[in-house]
Amino acid sequence: QAHFVESGGGLVQPGGSLRLSCVASGFRWGDYAIGWFRQVPGKEREGISCMAMYDGSIYMEDSVQDRFTMSRDNAKKTVYLQMDNLKPEDTATYYCAKYGLHICAGFGMVVADYDSWGRGTQVTVSS
Repeated sequence: QAHFVESGGGLVQPGGSLRLSCVASGFRWGDYAIGWFRQVPGKEREGISCMAMYDGSIYMEDSVQDRFTMSRDNAKKTVYLQMDNLKPEDTATYYCAKYGLHICAGFGMVVADYDSWGRGTQVTVSS
């Protein structure tokens, strides 16, 4: 069974950077895509980016593509989310999860299409 552990969150000032990590286990690395999401209490979970593990292709939501970057380390079975020029509205709990296919959908990220959610890591952007 797939399992994810997120880390790297914390408190950062506006304009700062953070790199989140998501360590995966319990499934064959190249068989699925992995996505990053975030959620603010009282709001719906929001998709950020998705990466296909078999070829590294990435889908990035328009709202963050100029500030966030997704990458991976195959040997460590880890995906990363580099977040630059952070804004207060980026404050949220960030999650990773497994997509049902080996490639990312070419349009939007639907929460229901992902499973095996990690427990999340909190990011707070505040001065």
